[in-house]
Amino acid sequence: FTSSSISHKICFLSVAQASSCKMKFTATLVALFAGSAAAFAPSQMKKSSSALSFTPEDLPGALPPMGFWDPLDFASKADENTLRRYREAEVQHGRVGMLAVVGFLVGEKVEGTSFLWDASIKGPAITHLAQVPSEFWALLTIAIAAAETKRAEVGWVEPENVPFDQPGLLRDEYYPGDIGFDPLGLKPEDDA
Repeated sequence: FTSSSISHKICFLSVAQASSCKMKFTATLVALFAGSAAAFAPSQMKKSSSALSFTPEDLPGALPPMGFWDPLDFASKADENTLRRYREAEVQHGRVGMLAVVGFLVGEKVEGTSFLWDASIKGPAITHLAQVPSEFWALLTIAIAAAETKRAEVGWVEPENVPFDQPGLLRDEYYPGDIGFDPLGLKPEDDA
């Protein structure tokens, strides 16, 4: 399909109105791609000398025109440690969501042609997980447990060293989400 055929099929309008709809469709695509390009802009993260400063204004991802976006005002009610745990959860859940989307799209594309499980998994990707053999679930559980254990060892203070009133305390030198895994060397050297 071309963008013009998609825009005409989406709109179901006359020829005169289709031009207006095509312009709106194009404007939507431009806004979508321009907004996603901002994700690759350098962050304005600032660090203090002894430990990482973690204030809402210093968090990467605060981009124009919105700036720091917190519509439910969680950040103003959180101290620095809680805000760091929020960021850790946000980064981790974002990564899981991105992997899920990639898995879903790949499942749709390779359906019936995969070398895995003798290409016995068929149908729409939404039904693929129910068709996977039970051994896969055991391996997946072990892999997730290993990854979470590594993340806990890198990021969290040992429970015996945590004050009673600060459960889930992250290490001072640990930046949420940065467990040191960068096999392709994509992480920038500077914070600019």
